[in-house]
Amino acid sequence: MPATLSLNQARRIALAAQGLDKGRPAGPVSSRAVGRTFARLQLVQIDSVNVLSRSHYLPFFSRLGNYDRSILQRMSGTHPRRMMEYWAHEASFIRPELFPDLVLWQKRSWVGAGALDPALREGVTGKILAVLAAGKPLTAAELTAKIGHVEDRRTENWGWNWNVVKRVLEHLFEEGLISAASRSEQFERRYAITERVLPDRRPVTDSRRDPVDAVRRLIDAAAQAHGIGTVRCFADYFRTPVKAAAAAVADLVAAGRLEPVSVAGWDRKVFLHSAARVPRRAAGRALLSPFDSLVFERRRLEELFGFHYRIEIYTPEHRRRYGYYVLPFLLGDRIVARVDLKADRAAGNLLVRSAYGEQDAPPGTAVELSQELELMAEWLGLGDVVVSPVGDLAAPLAAALRSGNRADPLSGNSGRVARVSPVD
Repeated sequence: MPATLSLNQARRIALAAQGLDKGRPAGPVSSRAVGRTFARLQLVQIDSVNVLSRSHYLPFFSRLGNYDRSILQRMSGTHPRRMMEYWAHEASFIRPELFPDLVLWQKRSWVGAGALDPALREGVTGKILAVLAAGKPLTAAELTAKIGHVEDRRTENWGWNWNVVKRVLEHLFEEGLISAASRSEQFERRYAITERVLPDRRPVTDSRRDPVDAVRRLIDAAAQAHGIGTVRCFADYFRTPVKAAAAAVADLVAAGRLEPVSVAGWDRKVFLHSAARVPRRAAGRALLSPFDSLVFERRRLEELFGFHYRIEIYTPEHRRRYGYYVLPFLLGDRIVARVDLKADRAAGNLLVRSAYGEQDAPPGTAVELSQELELMAEWLGLGDVVVSPVGDLAAPLAAALRSGNRADPLSGNSGRVARVSPVD
């Protein structure tokens, strides 16, 4: 591969590394295909927002189409686990092989257990560990009742009013002593002793673990998931310190795992992973979750695709530009549109609350997007796709949906026609 790459080549490398350069499987999606996709990504971010679907389900839909979400539940909740929860790029499902390395580098002081009275913390810790060692996985609420802990409800910090039990649990989770065995229907963690979640793994407290080796493995995994990127890109993937990441990159260059390259238009040092490939063209099509790993690093996204993006969930409504839960739309090797989506489960509709095309979106964008939305509605078990008249792409999108789409063998779309009811 040449040491100097065009921007188009870099873009295709990034898409191939993320499994977004090809059309989707034509037949049913197997557990093995889901596992291969996860191994390529290394992690998927978890978020509690469920306006469309839980965020960790969406990256697999983007890459595989209509698949059975229970596959992920089995991968994360039954032995032998192929994915588990831990802090990485925020709360994430990670490959279990990376868990001991991440434990060495993840430090989150906001958990708050350190501010507790030491005697109280130790007492609660002992009770929690004893209960979990003797019984089944439990949520924080179940553990609070089980150990008989009582305290006044706090209301001063909206969203983070954890009681002592929850604060201690999160501290033990960060330390790697307990893990999430599964999630409840309310999306609460069910905690268990880590050795029960990963019975065949070496204890995370093993003193033989080397932080330098650990960060090198993490940066190698991050670089493989990127294909191409900068030190900051690789460090951001697992949220490792930039200084340690830079040292790891130097080691990986010396070992031949990374190669320094130049990319037209980039003014930073760029590195190519030895496993990266450059497809001759990119033929994928995908709606990307706001928490998809392709869009983690916003500067890289803008440099590669010319696409400025921000997650507006936490922006006051009157200051939002595109909407609440906005998904970029990838077509080939370009991001050509963005749509604000919501699953109206009560009415059985997929709501398109706004639709905006990018300045250089090709003429067929609305038709391609309509097919992708029909596939998503089918995957979510929803009927109509309801388009609000907001955004420059809304009218052509509604027209494309009204006209009905032919079957698309690349996406697995059955050709089901969605009815459209524009709303104010």
